Amino acid sequence: MKPFLLVLSSPSGGGKTSIAKNLLQARDDLGYSVSATTRPKRDGERDGVDYHFLTRQEFLRRRAAGEFLESATYGGHLYGTLRSEIDRLFARGRHAVLDIEIEGARQIRATFPNSLHVFVLPPSAEVLVGRLVGRNTEPPGIVRERITRAAEELGAVAEYDYAIVNDNLVLAVAQVAAILDAEARRVSRQDSLDGFIARLRREVVEVVGRMSRVSGRRSQVDG
Repeated sequence: MKPFLLVLSSPSGGGKTSIAKNLLQARDDLGYSVSATTRPKRDGERDGVDYHFLTRQEFLRRRAAGEFLESATYGGHLYGTLRSEIDRLFARGRHAVLDIEIEGARQIRATFPNSLHVFVLPPSAEVLVGRLVGRNTEPPGIVRERITRAAEELGAVAEYDYAIVNDNLVLAVAQVAAILDAEARRVSRQDSLDGFIARLRREVVEVVGRMSRVSGRRSQVDG
């Protein structure tokens, strides 16, 4: 089977990152595409693990060099997916999990039309706002901007293949896993299927041939 991209998007605070992390812990057929960003590192975050933290100058230089599959501005900071991340995961035969914003997902869809896109919705406005305020990592003005933008982004759900409501993390992870398993069996994704069908046809023809020969010998004996 050819590896493919699993794109998880949500309004800020929707819970896509938590779902991605739990999926990766539960499955060995997935790998995480570490995004690059120009935003400051938060407490507990590690460079190359949570994000590739770049200066704005370095980000723009690498984007101009064609190193990004997608990039977008969010909250005044640049975010993007490096080609090298996807190449690394595909070389290991793993599906690549992308935890990215909506504009970046649109760019991925244009480049990888067979990518799988899942939109993660918060169960309520109260939960969404509570998650954003509870982070306590940004000034109130930025948080208000994120909340306003989150409301606008809800309309993008129609652009996605699937949508889930993240009111229970365990259930949400199970739902995405079920979607992933079903998509992996889609005919267009099974690159070995043509060879299997061709071999199966040959074997059926051979079985029919043997049956015909046996039937012919029996007819001769009976005659």
